[in-house]
Amino acid sequence: MIRQAMKNSRVRTLFISDVHLGCRYARVEPLLDLLNRHDPQFVYIVGDFIDGWRLRKRWHWEPIYNAILSRLFELSEAGSIIRYAPGNHDDFLREIRYNFGFVEIADEFIHHSPNGRRFLVTHGDKFDQVETKAKWLSVLGSFAYDSLCWFNQKVNDWRRFFKLRGLPLAAMVKKRVKAAVTFVSDFETNLVSHARDLDCQGVVCGHIHTPAMFQRDDVMYCNTGDWIENATALVEYEDGRLEIIDMQHEQTDIAIEDSSEFVLKQGEILRKMLIGAEPAATAGV
Repeated sequence: MIRQAMKNSRVRTLFISDVHLGCRYARVEPLLDLLNRHDPQFVYIVGDFIDGWRLRKRWHWEPIYNAILSRLFELSEAGSIIRYAPGNHDDFLREIRYNFGFVEIADEFIHHSPNGRRFLVTHGDKFDQVETKAKWLSVLGSFAYDSLCWFNQKVNDWRRFFKLRGLPLAAMVKKRVKAAVTFVSDFETNLVSHARDLDCQGVVCGHIHTPAMFQRDDVMYCNTGDWIENATALVEYEDGRLEIIDMQHEQTDIAIEDSSEFVLKQGEILRKMLIGAEPAATAGV
């Protein structure tokens, strides 16, 4: 079950994935709203937080992106543990093991819930056979998806002019494509099997942009969804209970303050990394 977020409800852990900073269609305002509502003990960024594929092609970095990084930095300074498992769109972080100074980066994490369960946390692209065996097809599909989002936006602008409800055309097409990928690669089965091999009772992933939470035999499968077609996150409460929350219908009143010098410097380092310049040394906290 997916429910809408409640104001200032206490959570122990936030799991977010597939934000795609750099994509013009990312729903970043509700994400910042979500981060502002909570002061969790743990924050897991489950891949594709930064869209390196798009940023390499055309640099697109909005002030609100810095506001999101600033909020994560603020949470870290207040004691939250920030962990980042890169995905296929931000796999450059895997290659160079760059650390932003306030976040732990690894391909996989084991999260320990308060009720004793172990959860594997990983993006999931390594269990997608299209991604691992035909990455060129995945990259091509990503840019075709941009065109679809552009077309969808134009259609919905026209529909709003005539006071008609918007149509989620891009989401509908993406859902069908991702469903096909899941079927071909047996994505969920392989992830659950890998979690079981690591003596985990659950797995938290992203990648296929479909929020879900269900039990598969002895392993719970959780997918956080995304922040393009959806605006969903997985939350863990103090008693270990898990729930998917939906922010896409929330009314957001976001004030973007000037980012700290530290965050601005990290953004500049990121830009240099992606457009081909030599990366600068990691800034200290």
